[in-house]
Amino acid sequence: MGHVKGLICKECKREFPKEAIHVCEFCFGPMEVNYDYEAIKRIVTRKSIESGPPTMWRYEDLLPLDESPKVGLHTGFTPLVRAKNLGKALGLKNLYLKNDSVNHPTFSFKDRVVSVAISKAIEFGFDTVSCASTGNLANSVAAHAAEAGLKSCIFIPDGLEAGKILGTLVYGSQLISVKGSYDDVNRLCSEIGANHNWAFVNINIRPYYGDGSKSYGYEIAEQLGWKTPDNVVVPVAGSSLITKIWKAFHEFEMLGLLENKVQTKVFAAQATGCSPVTTAIKNGSENIIPVKPNTIAKSIAIGNPADGYYGIKTANTSGGYGEDVSDDEVIASMKLLAETEGIFTETAGGVTVGVTQKLIQQGRIKPDEVTVICITGNGLKTQEALSNCFADPVVIEPKIDSFEEIFANGLAV
Repeated sequence: MGHVKGLICKECKREFPKEAIHVCEFCFGPMEVNYDYEAIKRIVTRKSIESGPPTMWRYEDLLPLDESPKVGLHTGFTPLVRAKNLGKALGLKNLYLKNDSVNHPTFSFKDRVVSVAISKAIEFGFDTVSCASTGNLANSVAAHAAEAGLKSCIFIPDGLEAGKILGTLVYGSQLISVKGSYDDVNRLCSEIGANHNWAFVNINIRPYYGDGSKSYGYEIAEQLGWKTPDNVVVPVAGSSLITKIWKAFHEFEMLGLLENKVQTKVFAAQATGCSPVTTAIKNGSENIIPVKPNTIAKSIAIGNPADGYYGIKTANTSGGYGEDVSDDEVIASMKLLAETEGIFTETAGGVTVGVTQKLIQQGRIKPDEVTVICITGNGLKTQEALSNCFADPVVIEPKIDSFEEIFANGLAV
């Protein structure tokens, strides 16, 4: 058995049983998981974690399952890369990349949250899983549903990248494209969920799903030698990841697992074409003004983020900030990361690298500070973003003279 007492409303603090609900019936605040931290303190130590599997499930006692995980047993514990080349280019001496572009099985951080959500859906007895998705979540839900032997029906906004569409269909899921933005899709899914007994991972299973992101923060701290960084730059879509990284750091501190006190500044990163959270932060507002997305960074293009208020609060409380970058800056940053560190990220990674560069220029991130950039998805999923950025390859005859001719004419090597 796990250590979940039930659910608790983030606003009015009323407690609820462990059920597939996500909104408080009294104040309409969002639900979060209510843990028995006293029980966790008695059994979780650095040694117990380090002796666990090299996956996110080394933190199983801090995740919201009552039974052993049913899917995603190889998910997580992705590399924390010391990025010396990118650091030199940006002027940072202690730069790291938390690289979930190599996560299992679908190459994004969504594999963490979906592993938890599908396992919880099985505990609740659901036979069909679903989601509203901008792409990465669709891939992950389809893959984990296939692994679990569950039916899946997934909804996406019309016009997603071809790689993400194929990366969902291959798992045998029913995929439905909806005319409109992600927010239109999400509203439709909420209505469907009221009429069908399905586990919508980011709606009625959302409290449990969201806590899967904590593993990303746990890993950063453990991989830094049981320390939290000075800065972490996080891509923001619905604002779940940014809040859960912050929560993870403070849970580790509360459990006595850290070498330092948490003084991490958390920075929200968005694309200028969909930046409701960073715009609010820059304007000194606590309120989200919904926007209509218009950016190549489609995986984080949520115009009315469910946890946007809490994303703003996390950045402000930590002493961080919010910044955004144009599509041209996203592309330039994707290329810079690939050329310096050999990591091909999707557009969301271009956002975090580009925002980091801006924060350095603004003096918000200092050269000697330990900084972690979140890389949350793989560039093979969003190749269209770079399709017109490179010249065609040089074509030669299969003869040494043909090569020597272009070499003599200044072949760049």
